[in-house]
Amino acid sequence: METFSAKAYGTQAATVPLAALNIQRRTVTPHDVEIEILYCGVCHSDLHTVRNEWHNTVYPVVPGHEIVGKIVAVGDHVKKFKVGDLAAIGCMVDSCRECAHCQEGLEQYCENGNTLTYNDPDKFLGGQTYGGYSERIVADEHFVLRVPENLELAATAPLLCAGITTWSPLRHWQAGPGKKVGIVGIGGLGHMGIKLAKALGAEVVVFTTSESKFEDARRLGADEVVLSKDPEQMKAYNGSLHFILDCVSAAHDINAYLALLRIDGTLALVGAPENPLPVQAFSLIPGRKSFSGSTIGGIAETQEMLDFCGEHNIVADIERINIQQINEAYERLLKGDVKYRFVIDMASLKK
Repeated sequence: METFSAKAYGTQAATVPLAALNIQRRTVTPHDVEIEILYCGVCHSDLHTVRNEWHNTVYPVVPGHEIVGKIVAVGDHVKKFKVGDLAAIGCMVDSCRECAHCQEGLEQYCENGNTLTYNDPDKFLGGQTYGGYSERIVADEHFVLRVPENLELAATAPLLCAGITTWSPLRHWQAGPGKKVGIVGIGGLGHMGIKLAKALGAEVVVFTTSESKFEDARRLGADEVVLSKDPEQMKAYNGSLHFILDCVSAAHDINAYLALLRIDGTLALVGAPENPLPVQAFSLIPGRKSFSGSTIGGIAETQEMLDFCGEHNIVADIERINIQQINEAYERLLKGDVKYRFVIDMASLKK
């Protein structure tokens, strides 16, 4: 298969800082599009993968799965896109497309395993897939998304992971008018959860450990804000919420939040704590409550989310950086020192 060389930023080992390197991309096949990457969001998964914290990284690794850019080439059979179109790629670039889940538009749960945008076996070139910290990416048009023209492009990038990760459970558990929805944690995921739940018409209650974020929570759309480390404030919400979206990746007391659910309420975890969260049986049994989880969405659902964000003018709150600042950005990410998503201006890669 023909390939071309592309500039990228990645690393050869868990303890080595990210730096410039060259990677090979395939030239477009009949159903592919090639995208010049303009912006790429920085997700916590990038950091976990680069540092091999999930013990599955194959080096060299080029992270990045919140990708927006412009189409510069299309294969002969591409129907959905043309050269010059704005386009986006999220966490997946392929799936089997034949299993029951793929047929239902749930490619994120592909029974045969989907192909992730980076650090996954590349069935075209061998080796691993390389992500969005690069100047170009090539993918099958089925996994490429249309970007609403009215949205600020850099701030749209995080919608491809943080946006869909919160949208999918909000839609699945039917957040909307008449529903009281809790959002736990105000970070990259949580701040998108607040915006989307509010735009869907739900009453939004935000839970945070820091009083300094109260004002920001309201600016983002919270109807009420609760200091989660104050037992009295928490108790006032016992049995009141239809749904809770838990966006916290640190250790926390899940039982304190399960107590806030109404009968038949659900708490869905989208944060990924490193260690197990102990759940008491009687946090669930008396109220027929559910403790659940959710990953990203399928391609159709991701497009639905982007279109919804276009209609409601929703984008992420971002801080733009140059690719040369990525190692410093990772250190700040670890400290939670970003409101609320770093986005790399990929023009800086040309320097």
